[in-house]
Amino acid sequence: MSDITIINLNMLFMRYGEEIERELHVPLGPLYLTRALEDAGFDVDFRDYQCVDSDEPFEMTTFLDFTGNPEPAAVIGVSCMANLLPFTILALQALRERYPDWTLVLGGVGSKSVETQLLTRFPWIDVICRGEGEITGPDLLRALQSKRDLATVPGISFRDHNNTVTHTPNRQRIADLDNIPFPAFHKVELSRYAGYGMMSSRGCPYPCTFCSVAPVWNLESYSRSPRNIVEEMQYLHEQANVQLFLFQDEFFVSGKRQVMEFCSELRQRQLKLKWKAFGRVNLVDEEMMQAMSDCGCVELRFGIESGSDRVLKAIKKGFTAAEVLELVPKAIKFFPRVDAFYVWGFPFETMEDFQQSLFQMISLRMMGARILPSLLSLLPQTEIYRDWSAQKPLEFCPFLLPEFVFTGHEVFRNGNVELPEKHGGYFDLILGHPDLFPGFYHIDLETNVLPKLAMLRQFGFYPETTSGNAINVTNTEMNKESCGAHSPG
Repeated sequence: MSDITIINLNMLFMRYGEEIERELHVPLGPLYLTRALEDAGFDVDFRDYQCVDSDEPFEMTTFLDFTGNPEPAAVIGVSCMANLLPFTILALQALRERYPDWTLVLGGVGSKSVETQLLTRFPWIDVICRGEGEITGPDLLRALQSKRDLATVPGISFRDHNNTVTHTPNRQRIADLDNIPFPAFHKVELSRYAGYGMMSSRGCPYPCTFCSVAPVWNLESYSRSPRNIVEEMQYLHEQANVQLFLFQDEFFVSGKRQVMEFCSELRQRQLKLKWKAFGRVNLVDEEMMQAMSDCGCVELRFGIESGSDRVLKAIKKGFTAAEVLELVPKAIKFFPRVDAFYVWGFPFETMEDFQQSLFQMISLRMMGARILPSLLSLLPQTEIYRDWSAQKPLEFCPFLLPEFVFTGHEVFRNGNVELPEKHGGYFDLILGHPDLFPGFYHIDLETNVLPKLAMLRQFGFYPETTSGNAINVTNTEMNKESCGAHSPG
C-alpha cells in the first residue's frame, strides 16, 4: 500500500453544445510534490484526473470510480485551482463518505486566503497545505504517520483536537530553485499530453491589485538558473520528443541578463526547440526580443490589462499606455504571434477608461497582435477584492462568468451559457458561499459590466447571442477573440 495518493484535479474541459474541448497539460505542481515525497522515501500513488476515461468527469460516480480503483492510500491529497474549488469540495465530501477514516488533504492555489472558512464549514477537509509543498509535504506525512502534533508542521492549516482551526506559521520560501529536483515525469505517460509547461521562476514582486498569482507567493520571486531550465527542456525533448514549451510563470522576463543567458544556453546546446513565454512591457527591449526570436521563441505574451493610465496606476501595473504602444508593435515584428491580455470590468473603470482600452485593443489587433480580454475575476487573495467587497455587493449572474473561473460544468450553446440541472448542487454551493467563491461574482453588473460587454461585442471580441437577453462572455467559438486563461496552447 502506498503512503499517499495524490490526485490532480486541475483540468481544461469545456463543452460547446455536444462538442467537448479537452486538452491534457502536464500537472507540474503535483508532480513536483510527488518527486519530493519519493525522494524523502515515501511511496506515492499519483493519479491525474485529466486522464479519466469519461466524457462526464464531473459526475461523482465517475470521480469515485477513478479514485477507488485501485483503493487509495489512507492519506489522500488533492490539488486544484480556484475554478474547480467547488467541485473539489464536493469530491472530498464524497471521499469522506466512502473512506471515513482516511486523512483528506487539500493543496494547490484554489484554497488561498479562504483556509479558515473551508475548514470551518466543511468538516471533511482535514488539512490544507499552504505555499510550496516540496518541504511541507514530506514533513506533514511524517507527522501523520508518527502521530506527531500537526502544530509542529509549518505551512499548514487544520482543526485541532478542540475543533479549533489552527494555522501554523508560513514556511520559509525556497530560494534556490535549482535544488528542487525535476517533477516526477516518470509517474505519467508524457506522450498523452498536449501541453508541456515550464516554470522558470516562482513568484512575482509586482503588486498588481487584481492579480491572484503574486499573493500566492507573498510577492517574493526566485528564479532558476538558465542552465537548470534548459536541462529540463533537454530531458523532456529526449525522453518524450517535446518540441514546444510554454513558460507558464508570469516572471520569465525577470531581468535582461537572465533572459540573455537562457538564450545563450539554448544556443550552446544546439537545441532547436520552440517556446512561448510571458513578457513584461517595462522589462523587454529589442535586443532581448531579437535574442529570444533567434533561439526559438514563437510567441510572447504581455499582460497589458488596460489602455488607460488612470486604471494602470490604480491597479499598480508599473508601466504606462504609451510604453505599451511603443513596445508591442516592435514585438509583432520579432515573433509569429504576440498576445495582449486585457482585464475589463474593474469597478472603478469609467466608460472613458474602458474606451481607451478598447481603442488600444483595436489598434494592436490591426497591427497583428492577438487580443485576449477577460472579465475581472475577484479572487479572495486579491487586493481589489478586499477593497471593493466591503463597498459593493457581489452579484452572481448565471449567464455571465469570468473566464478565469470557467469550470467545465457549463454548456455553451449558440453564444449562451447554460448551467445543467444535474450540476445544480455545484452552483448552489457557489451561491451559498460568495465569500469563498467571489471569483464567480461581479460588481455593478448593470452599470459596469454589461455596457462594456456590449461595446466589446460590437467590435468583435465576443460572440453575439441569438436568443433572449442571455448576454454572456464565455464562448470562444467562431474565431472570436477572448481570454485564453486556461490554455497554454
